[in-house]
Amino acid sequence: MSLLRLMEWLASTRPSIALHESLYVYPLIESTHVLALGLFVGLTVILDLRLLGLVLRRVPASEALARLLPWTKAGFVVMAITGVLLFYAIPVRTYQNIFFRVKIAMLVLAGLNVWLFHSRVERRVAEWDLAPVAPRAARVAAVISLILWAGIVVAGRMIAYNWFDCDIQPQPDFINWAAGCVVSSR
Repeated sequence: MSLLRLMEWLASTRPSIALHESLYVYPLIESTHVLALGLFVGLTVILDLRLLGLVLRRVPASEALARLLPWTKAGFVVMAITGVLLFYAIPVRTYQNIFFRVKIAMLVLAGLNVWLFHSRVERRVAEWDLAPVAPRAARVAAVISLILWAGIVVAGRMIAYNWFDCDIQPQPDFINWAAGCVVSSR
């Protein structure tokens, strides 16, 4: 079964249809997604700015991480759950949206960045905990994080626009390919 057929099947399920057509539930989930995004990205920015030495310079990095990471994780969990529900409500259009695909690619890169930071850089936090500016590897991770999360927010917002929807033809072949559009040649 192709991914597009899977998305079409998801779109035809009763819960997907009910969620998409709901007058109150879909907007509530969307609003919760945005609020969780604000919590997660806001705290992530604070942590990144601490690593860059721009805020909380007198606070040990380990303390900033210990106090903010639980809230950051909670924001991420709520954001991920509501994001999956938003996708489930409109799977075909979302799956074929270039901005969604860019967002997912950046989410994967952001996840890799977080994993590298926590598995390598944070393990040696005792060496640089009290330094007002973190070591180069931590600063690079912070800059990458800031860039990726800014891009994720912008790409996520752009999903709502249909500039490149598959039902808009003609489009350049690259757009059709990038969005996974199935275009019949006549």
